[in-house]
Amino acid sequence: MKGIQIGNAPCSWGTLEFEGLAGERMGSTQMLDELQATGYTGTELGDWGFMPTEPQALRGELLQRGLTLTGAFVPVALKYAEAHPEGEASALRVARLLAEAGCGNLPFLVLADANGTDPVRTQHAGRVTPEMGLNEAEWSTFAKGAERIARGVREETGLRTVFHHHCAGFVETPGEIARLLELTDPALLGLVFDTGHYLYGTGSNDQAAVLAGLNRFAERIWYMHFKDCSREIAQRARAEGWDYFTAVQQGLFCELGQGGVDFRAIRDWLDEHHYSGWITVEQDVLPGMGAPKASAERNRAYLQAIGL
Repeated sequence: MKGIQIGNAPCSWGTLEFEGLAGERMGSTQMLDELQATGYTGTELGDWGFMPTEPQALRGELLQRGLTLTGAFVPVALKYAEAHPEGEASALRVARLLAEAGCGNLPFLVLADANGTDPVRTQHAGRVTPEMGLNEAEWSTFAKGAERIARGVREETGLRTVFHHHCAGFVETPGEIARLLELTDPALLGLVFDTGHYLYGTGSNDQAAVLAGLNRFAERIWYMHFKDCSREIAQRARAEGWDYFTAVQQGLFCELGQGGVDFRAIRDWLDEHHYSGWITVEQDVLPGMGAPKASAERNRAYLQAIGL
């Protein structure tokens, strides 16, 4: 499809941002070699320090493999006003590196809640109910923090910020995504639409829910994450009351085409809406779940088979 490019991310090689979920981490050199070898043309940054944090060194690693830097995930506990200054400082540190090492591309600062830190949200990921959410004052604080960070990033580096809705955080369900977008400036904060997190966050296995979300939030979607969600694991997680980390460890986010996300329908939607940005594949590979390179290769082959 015209203009769309396919990248991957360090999380597909076991470098997850959560304590207790880190895979058998390999070095960034091997990870980038394997990402390039399996047919991807872009990468996200991963955890701070996984890749070089000196701009010229990072740029060199990317250029020698013909890779583009597409973004970086920055979690901030936005519910708490006292976390905003440190969160902004962290985001700016990352944004400076992205801007200086971007190889001509303008990567996204991928802002998220401090997912997996609230016990109630972590325990009930995939089956959140309204009373587990933010109150009006907390929503105001959350949105102001997101805008503060996005504004600071734009003013200092020129980069755009997208918010990552994410299970086990305070912006997981469709209603919560809508509320955050209502409270924030559409010129300042976009959305990275993550297909797997969106489906699990709806509390259902309804394939149509993802397309409904794309239609609902179309005007704010600046960036895409492709992640699948296993119907069987999602059903068991909800039935047996698993927390988020247990569900992920059991293979909730399976390889593309193996779960409940209809990627062919999403491909058609992206075409109809003239999407011409990056798609980043995320396949959380943990110990015992197979070889990251082989998984990345299968995911790329699947996307090629459906015309991406």
